[in-house]
Amino acid sequence: MPAPRRCRCARDAGVAAARVISFLADRAGASPTRTVATVGTIAFEPNAINVIPSRAIFTIDLRDPDEMHLREEEAALAGFFEDLAASAGVTIQAESLARFEPVTFDPRIVSLIEDGAKAAGLSCRRMTSGAGHDAQMIARIAPSAMIFVPSRNGISHNPAEFTAADELLAGANVLLGVAARLAAD
Repeated sequence: MPAPRRCRCARDAGVAAARVISFLADRAGASPTRTVATVGTIAFEPNAINVIPSRAIFTIDLRDPDEMHLREEEAALAGFFEDLAASAGVTIQAESLARFEPVTFDPRIVSLIEDGAKAAGLSCRRMTSGAGHDAQMIARIAPSAMIFVPSRNGISHNPAEFTAADELLAGANVLLGVAARLAAD
């Protein structure tokens, strides 16, 4: 029987990053609201196949349409960072790159969009957008809303995104109708 061995875990920035990503996925999946957590970029140093990473640099895009819940998720992430640093023996530095409060679009414009789509025989539904579109900024100073058109296989914000010309034209015509109605008032 081999002698018992004492093992020590190396400080592994890759494992720490994986724990953060797993934490985010679990939180978003269990959220009662539409929380989205995305790690879109990640880089390891020294970035070698057989070397334990000494550093992991990654982005976290955390979104929720409810401001209070977004703050709760941000606080939970900060608490997780503290716990992880202590338990894994790593140093974590977090920097906020941007922070925007969620906005609700103008109900009248949203209704005009729905009416225009239905009048054109198009299907429509209300959707929450987590993306930082220009309309999110405009909504802080003027009534705003967005019109989404279908992309093949529902893929958006991705190189594989494709929307057929007839779908683009239909969306543009809905926009034209909404603009005409607003101009007439």
